[in-house]
Amino acid sequence: MKKLTLRFLAFVTPLLISASALAQDGTAEESSGSGLALAAAFIGLGLAAFGGSMAQGRTAAAALEGIARNPSASDKLFVPMILGLALIESLVIYVLVLAFLKV
Repeated sequence: MKKLTLRFLAFVTPLLISASALAQDGTAEESSGSGLALAAAFIGLGLAAFGGSMAQGRTAAAALEGIARNPSASDKLFVPMILGLALIESLVIYVLVLAFLKV
């Protein structure tokens, strides 16, 4: 976990610093706020995509395990699984829309 955190910080820190280092002359308010908002939008999008994919994987694994244990229950498990996958995917799409609106 420490390596993952270190790699994440090593990737994000230059992104945050480079926005102000490469900015053109202008007001300080414009350059400092837009880079952080952009970084926050894409970090949020990445976290939502990661969380959504993990949730979809666990949902599919649990449903397939239930069907493997009791094949006659496949009709009862299929519809709630598809509904759950659609709701999980809709959350990721909402974050994508918010990221585009923020940018």
